[in-house]
Amino acid sequence: MDDIIWSYREGNDWMRESDLVGFDVEATDGRIGTVDEASTEASGSWLVVDTGSWLTGKRRLVPAGTISGVDLDGRLVMVNMTKEQIKAAPDYDKDTWDDDTRVEHADYYVPYSGTGGA
Repeated sequence: MDDIIWSYREGNDWMRESDLVGFDVEATDGRIGTVDEASTEASGSWLVVDTGSWLTGKRRLVPAGTISGVDLDGRLVMVNMTKEQIKAAPDYDKDTWDDDTRVEHADYYVPYSGTGGA
């Protein structure tokens, strides 16, 4: 299950065609921020979302498996989560990212990956 949360969904040709940095990010209930970083590593893909002022400027790491769609023309990434669910997610700090924090994030995000997890 851990690999699924860190992988873009199959059939997403946009993944190979574009860099998502700078795209707006929209939760199921509205805009949450902008993609600040993006990884496309196999079984380790994620976005770092700059949440701006609505979450006191925190950055959230969002695994690729939570992405429900991408609008290339509109420069928009849609995630299968509400603003509150993202707000409640574990903090992300690039300097302390390790296997333990990766597991913590995966455990939190699996229910939002569309895989029928926990």
